[in-house]
Amino acid sequence: MAKLYFSYAAMNAGKSTLLLQAAYNYRERGMQTLLLTAALDDRAGKGVIASRLGLSETADLFNATDDLFAKVEALLKSGPLHCILVDEAQFLTADQVWQLARVADRLGVPVMCYGLRTDFQGRLFPGSSELLAIADSLREIRTICECGAKATMVVRLNAQGAVITEGDQVDIGGNERYLSLCRRHWEERTGRWTRA
Repeated sequence: MAKLYFSYAAMNAGKSTLLLQAAYNYRERGMQTLLLTAALDDRAGKGVIASRLGLSETADLFNATDDLFAKVEALLKSGPLHCILVDEAQFLTADQVWQLARVADRLGVPVMCYGLRTDFQGRLFPGSSELLAIADSLREIRTICECGAKATMVVRLNAQGAVITEGDQVDIGGNERYLSLCRRHWEERTGRWTRA
């Protein structure tokens, strides 16, 4: 039975690398995959999933208005699909997460989603929230804070490297804009923890 998977982490944990490795493994065995990434993330170019290790692959784009179930259903008419791999899954809408669940449940195609759990303010992204609620399998991918502890949070940085605590939830960027930290250091850097 096909399942909906969600692998989540803070920035720089290797989510895209794992996605690209999984896609390679499927193709190496002669299986067809569909790679999807958010249209609003063009850091590596439009429709490109890239890892910090230098791996990259072209992917189909998704926007908030796309019906992903209908997209997959149409693609299946022209041949088999053995797996769908979604990068930047935090940018999925709640409806799209359910559409992908239906792909697994009704079309029998496994769906592997990779993304951030929380934003720079420590709040769940809509896609991540829904995936945490309904995915069949959850996997945390670990990365480390500058102190060596497990990093679970991310701070947003301005051009001078200072932490920003206000702003839109989505602001596309990489290492120059975000830093992964453990919860303790995230609280200290954002000013959410002060001694009474």
